[in-house]
Amino acid sequence: MIEIRNLTKNYGQIEAVKGISFTANKNEILGFLGPNGAGKSTTMNMIVGYLPPTSGEILIDGMSMADNPREVKKKIGYLPELPPLYLDMKVIEYLRFVAGIKEVPKADREHQVARALSRLKITDMKNRVIKNLSKGYRQRVGFAQALIGDPQVLILDEPTVGLDPNQTMEVRNLINMLRKDHTIIFSSHILQEVSAVCDRIVIIDKGQIKAVDTKEHLTGSSDDIVYVLRVEGECAGAEKALKEIDGIKNIMEINFLDEGLSEFKIELESEEVRNSVVSGMIAAGFSIAEIRKISVSLEDVFASVTRGKSYSGLASVESGEKKSDSE
Repeated sequence: MIEIRNLTKNYGQIEAVKGISFTANKNEILGFLGPNGAGKSTTMNMIVGYLPPTSGEILIDGMSMADNPREVKKKIGYLPELPPLYLDMKVIEYLRFVAGIKEVPKADREHQVARALSRLKITDMKNRVIKNLSKGYRQRVGFAQALIGDPQVLILDEPTVGLDPNQTMEVRNLINMLRKDHTIIFSSHILQEVSAVCDRIVIIDKGQIKAVDTKEHLTGSSDDIVYVLRVEGECAGAEKALKEIDGIKNIMEINFLDEGLSEFKIELESEEVRNSVVSGMIAAGFSIAEIRKISVSLEDVFASVTRGKSYSGLASVESGEKKSDSE
């Protein structure tokens, strides 16, 4: 449904997006995850046709954005990070206005507006002035405008930013409901949101794609060796002792627990280093309460790849994408 080929965007000498490629399949929710400034919004703006790429190709349902921009844009509904709302308009006036801009046939406009209002459960709000709506309802109006025109593809850029937990849950449920009729790209820097709703995840950093896969494969394909270590005593001394032990690649987390224990999440160069950790901490005068290996989380994967490491899941996904393209 969506195919991005070697997409690049330069601003003068700055290469904001560096030759990225990925696909999104029909009725898939694809998460686009990266830290602030990674190139997420720039990529979204190129996909929807707002920004021209410096090079590369964007295909929607087999049609090229460069060759058929008008037709391709009709296939896309876009919710930017800041929804393009006219605050002095009533909700229904605004959605009628959007239907006109999107060149929805006049005979079909009222049906399209009514359907969008119904799907977003804001029919009762249709005569309210937008500036008088809560942030959650404004976000729903933003979703409604993206649905006008029956697009096959929805591009959602940071759709949960600034929402409270209840509103965030509503947006999650809404995205899951919309997947039945749309292919969705969901861009965010919030790991929990991407993890909660997406079928596959693209991790981008500094304009480059670092990994692409399902959450399960990303976390399962890691070669990282991570342990939780709990010792009796205060954190500072235990941390100092850990730093003296060869083979510890990274102290990932430090917590002081109520029962007087210091807890560390540590990344090791090899399984053999575990024994060095035990003997080293005992030699430093610390009693070990627990040491156990743990599964790598999406947070661990994200932290690792944005520190410059690659993940073995990337290679497996590239072959997987080619397989799905041919299906």
